[in-house]
Amino acid sequence: MPNEPMKTNLLSQIKKPGDVKKLDITQLEGLAQELRDTILGQVSAHGGHLAPSLGVIELTLALFKAYDLETDKLVWDVGHQAYAHKLLTGRLDTFDTLRQKGGVSGFPRMAESRYDHFGVGHSSTSISAALGMATARDLKGEDNEVIAVIGDGSLTAGLAFEGLNQAGDMGRKMVVVLNDNEMSISKNVGALSQFLSRKMSAPFLQRLKADVEGLLSTIPKIGDDLAVYAKRYGDSVKSFFTPGILFEAFHFTYVGPIDGHNTAQMIKVFEEIKKLDKPALVHVLTKKGKGYEPAESDPTHFHGVGEFIPETGLARKFSGSGLPSYTSIFGSTLCNLAQRDDTIFAITAAMPEGTGTECFRVNYPERFIDVGICEQHAVTFAAGLATQGFKPAVAIYSTFMQRAYDQIIHDVCLQNLNVNFFLDRSGLVGEDGATHHGAFDLSYMRHIPNLVLMAPKDEAELARMMATAFAYDGPCAMRYPRGTGVGAKVSRTPRKLAIGKGELMRDGNDAVIITLGSRVYPAVEAAMELESSGFDVAVFNTRFVKPMPKKQLLELAGRFEKILLVEENALAGGFGSAVLELLNEADALQGRVVRRLGIPDEFIEHGTQNELRAMVGIDKGGIKAAIREICTG
Repeated sequence: MPNEPMKTNLLSQIKKPGDVKKLDITQLEGLAQELRDTILGQVSAHGGHLAPSLGVIELTLALFKAYDLETDKLVWDVGHQAYAHKLLTGRLDTFDTLRQKGGVSGFPRMAESRYDHFGVGHSSTSISAALGMATARDLKGEDNEVIAVIGDGSLTAGLAFEGLNQAGDMGRKMVVVLNDNEMSISKNVGALSQFLSRKMSAPFLQRLKADVEGLLSTIPKIGDDLAVYAKRYGDSVKSFFTPGILFEAFHFTYVGPIDGHNTAQMIKVFEEIKKLDKPALVHVLTKKGKGYEPAESDPTHFHGVGEFIPETGLARKFSGSGLPSYTSIFGSTLCNLAQRDDTIFAITAAMPEGTGTECFRVNYPERFIDVGICEQHAVTFAAGLATQGFKPAVAIYSTFMQRAYDQIIHDVCLQNLNVNFFLDRSGLVGEDGATHHGAFDLSYMRHIPNLVLMAPKDEAELARMMATAFAYDGPCAMRYPRGTGVGAKVSRTPRKLAIGKGELMRDGNDAVIITLGSRVYPAVEAAMELESSGFDVAVFNTRFVKPMPKKQLLELAGRFEKILLVEENALAGGFGSAVLELLNEADALQGRVVRRLGIPDEFIEHGTQNELRAMVGIDKGGIKAAIREICTG
């Protein structure tokens, strides 16, 4: 049985990274348990990224012990695993505000701490950023260390290899720590992850070396000399059978794999690595969720988790709606449509559970692919499928689809291919904050020729839009929010919509609210409540941003002098802009009072969805206030 870590009360004394350097290995082991307990307590009470942070606690302590983080630069990739880093850099007293409005961010942010050297949230940026820092250091004649910590999942993305390639070519002194836990969010995929997973145990390698030495020694005359040579260079055998051969090809000095939970061993390795004057890669093996059995057993679920009971790992009971999420409705509808259409092919980028495509993977494995964290490849791969008569469904979070912008334009829309983009988590997503809000998809997609762009008001309309997309001969995109809808009944055989046609949800005489997607029902509720105040307000759901329901919108502009445009997207270049452009080109704005509600020209930080929608004024209360203003102003 392993020894239990010594009980310590050190965490409260750690105010800056240098305080960790003063501790001995026994104290570090005790501090590791304190960090686990603190992270578990906070995440179980308020939710957050548990398994990634638990898996790198010893690694974090080893880095803090080996390096001088007052001057050395430490860059975390994505940042899911940075909770221990935050606790060790002066944020213990505010850690109970983690991911809450006005509180500590769930990711490293330069504006939050001088020890957060690069803001992150999307994967695979750390190596390129660290190389930039190392280059700047050398140009300024400084001598600090630069360390990038990247997970094996993030290493599957092309950006990471672009960084490795340039770093190896430039030869500047820097360290890449490969945190290898065989997981990103879901199980890693692809040839690279399989290669990294070829972990060879010490007993196997010893047997291999012994067998080789024994065989060589039997060769007459020169056998003994060859056996000595083989023993002397036995480490090269290990390098050949491990990822060292890959990283050495990038001109990195490779060290590993080493135990990512052996703090003392990692400290020694990092101290030796500091003596090198060239790029080095340290390959550490960790266990996601380390130290908390439910997270070790189910790291995918505990990657990002809501409130739960720490003693059992079970979710706390809430009096929620009990309705299925938009994500699950998307997944079940996709399976229903694929049952009747064998040309539908589902694609996701490292998130089958997160995008609702896991059921498709189970039911139609031959028509499903998880490409890993490779959004650009996902889109062009889909384009290739579409040239051969398939109807790819590319399911990716809105914020991550931004990474494939050029491929959407050049490889899909320019060629007018039948690729369907399904953008989950559009709008304000909540506690993950600025890096994860899907605030820009209407803006970056509505101007692309050939693309049909739509947003459903509820679950039933989502299913109908999916049927519309697969029936349309050309590229389509549909965006939908995180969370649940209103409980609209979904047909197993949804009917197509008329493309470019909206619906009048409610008629009125005083003003009209023109909106779509997640803001339709709040607009309807606002209009109904305004009746008691004497306001008779119509609500129109455009359904489509492209092509817009031009005839209907011009008719509304002809009837109403007061118009409110509402969207859960950036105001700049978004839905409201599109309506204004349409009305202006038709000279339909004369004598009209038009106001827009949406996400302002700034990055919105973290908080609950309801808090953030209220803050920017696109909730029911904000809509009511805007109507009162334009009707009485």
